[in-house]
Amino acid sequence: MTTLPIWPVSVKAVALGGGQRVLLLRNERGEWELPGGRLEPGDQTPEATVERELWEETRWRVAVGPLVDGGVWIYEPIPGRRVVIITYGCTVLNPYDKPVVSHEHKEIGLFMADEVPGLNMPDGYKRAIATWYGRRSR
Repeated sequence: MTTLPIWPVSVKAVALGGGQRVLLLRNERGEWELPGGRLEPGDQTPEATVERELWEETRWRVAVGPLVDGGVWIYEPIPGRRVVIITYGCTVLNPYDKPVVSHEHKEIGLFMADEVPGLNMPDGYKRAIATWYGRRSR
């Protein structure tokens, strides 16, 4: 019998604020990442988790939109620890409110699409951001 791996699932949001800048958070590894968090046993839906996590991490309210094409991927933040990432595009309901960084992150930033490729962040996040920007400009 084959044993399948059990990995945590993290739901993330591509949230564009005022001026179409994407909101990113710097983590303890010095990487920029999308806001969001791990699905927990009591969570009702992944979308509700995204809404809750965005509020807790940034004080932004969002309407969770569709899954981002190519936004589901496996990330290995440290050797031997894998996480399934699921990325949603979101509409920020208070885009001109200044986001507030929580105790979970070191820094918060708002970046234009052309700044993202040069940031220290996993390629999966960069792809999801580029896809969401492309979808929004159609």
